[in-house]
Amino acid sequence: MAGKTRGDATLALDGLLFDGMTIMAGGFGLCGIPENLIAAIRDAGVKDLTVVSNNCGIDDFGLGILLAGGQIKKMISSYVGENKLFERLYLSGELELEFNPQGTLAERIRAGGAGIPAFFTKTGVGTLVAEGKEVREFDGELYVMERGLVADLSIIKAWKGDTEGNLIYRKTARNFNPMMATACKACVVEVEELVEVGGLNPDAIHTPGIYVDRILQGAVFEKRIERVTTRARETAETGAA
Repeated sequence: MAGKTRGDATLALDGLLFDGMTIMAGGFGLCGIPENLIAAIRDAGVKDLTVVSNNCGIDDFGLGILLAGGQIKKMISSYVGENKLFERLYLSGELELEFNPQGTLAERIRAGGAGIPAFFTKTGVGTLVAEGKEVREFDGELYVMERGLVADLSIIKAWKGDTEGNLIYRKTARNFNPMMATACKACVVEVEELVEVGGLNPDAIHTPGIYVDRILQGAVFEKRIERVTTRARETAETGAA
């Protein structure tokens, strides 16, 4: 069997990309996003993509660069408020959008990975979220049916990984990445540090390598902050009573 490791993001995606495919992309805002794989998808030029991700990056970074290149046809998301281009494309009808409550999006992905085709939730009942969906009563309460999600490809980011694809995420960068690794036909991972098998503490592994098809050590990680908010630094004068 061929090994899972690849030298760069382009090689890691070789043979997996095609027009009209569905891609899951891990991350929350700009935290824990697969920067190198997103750039490689941009360079590949595939189009008419349906992308499942909590949000769509910002105008010049993350998934926003695919949006700017006209490669995304539809977003299945929860929050899109940081991207002005996204707003313009959606309001003009150039971009399809399937909005989800954040917990519902997470559960749709988890359900897809667990082989659950649909589930019922109270979230969204009586709102636009429930329009066109089955609503059923359980124990005197109304629930809306949501479908599980499965993608052609998941691109995810982890902190450390080994050559068999076992992964450790760092703090909140875990976010949507673990569940997306399970809900796809092919999973490609970029890590900050790639070690040999045995280099990870088995008790610390979050995603087992059985879910990972290809893995690479990312060339560079900018790790931008989505919106910087800081307090003015106190000086001796301003801090004095």
